[in-house]
Amino acid sequence: MKRVVSVMLLGMLLETTGFAQSDLQPVVIVRLTKSEPITLKQYRTEVERMEKQAGRSLDTAERRQVLDVMINEKLAIQAAERDKIIVSDNEINQQIQNLRTSLMQRAGRQPTDAEFAIAIRNETGLEIPAFREQLRRQLITQKYLLSKKQNLFNSITPPTETEIVNTYTLAKTQFIRPETVRFSMIQVPFGTDTAAKAKAKELADRLIREIGSNPAKFDEAMIRGQTPNSGYQAGDGGYLPRNLEAQQVVGPDFINTAFNLKQGEVSKLIEGARGYQIIKVTETYEQKSLELDDVFQLGTRMTVREYIGNALLQERQQSVLERATQELVTELRTGNPFQIFENNLKW
Repeated sequence: MKRVVSVMLLGMLLETTGFAQSDLQPVVIVRLTKSEPITLKQYRTEVERMEKQAGRSLDTAERRQVLDVMINEKLAIQAAERDKIIVSDNEINQQIQNLRTSLMQRAGRQPTDAEFAIAIRNETGLEIPAFREQLRRQLITQKYLLSKKQNLFNSITPPTETEIVNTYTLAKTQFIRPETVRFSMIQVPFGTDTAAKAKAKELADRLIREIGSNPAKFDEAMIRGQTPNSGYQAGDGGYLPRNLEAQQVVGPDFINTAFNLKQGEVSKLIEGARGYQIIKVTETYEQKSLELDDVFQLGTRMTVREYIGNALLQERQQSVLERATQELVTELRTGNPFQIFENNLKW
């Protein structure tokens, strides 16, 4: 009996060991300056991450594209190391800080470390350590590309006034600003359960009784809402256009209420998706066909002329980037500095 158990355990051990070896077997060996594998595990992990982002399985051709990107990255990093191109921790930290700032601007407050980690995971499928490593590789590749193809990037010229005017003329009917309001908002969050929502309703009812339709009382409540432990949130709600996209975000009741108010007027109590709301309209804008020197987006100083100029310049930059990338990939792959193990690509 003991011998049978020992044989079974040995078989299980061999199966486990065989799986580990299979998982770590190379699907590619890159050897531009040194031999470096891309393992089946690395390849499969990247494919699964891309599938999760796409919300579907990748077909054979798409999986091969993922592998090509991984090969190109390893070739570029080896070449960058050969040419002593590095990326410092400070550069990586600066990029991460830029992302945190962007998240703060969207949320209206500084995100916590946990919130930032969740945002990165939702966007990339990576935890922070893996994201930092991915960012390092991307920055090294970008630096190497710029160093080798600087002449192409230097050839990019900004669009002329004639090009901007011609583009505006062709797309003039698209430059229409919809009817828009800017508003301040008091919001009492629902909470996480029925009892919390009932408590929120009590507070919201008390606030609407105190404020009524009095703008001054609304402003007083706004100030109180910006203090700790007020039980509700208050601040500038930004600009709200009257269109279907905005309605899908805030709901038809909110849209209809906001655009039935005059500047300075206070709303009724609104039940939103995440809380009870009271708003005051602070600015109103009629629908307008925008000219070249009009502000393209309310809340910014960018004109239609600047917007078109930036868009045309970005198109040129993207075109040059694609050309430079393709040239570099062709150069790095010359001489077949890698070997693909076709039999190892399936799982």
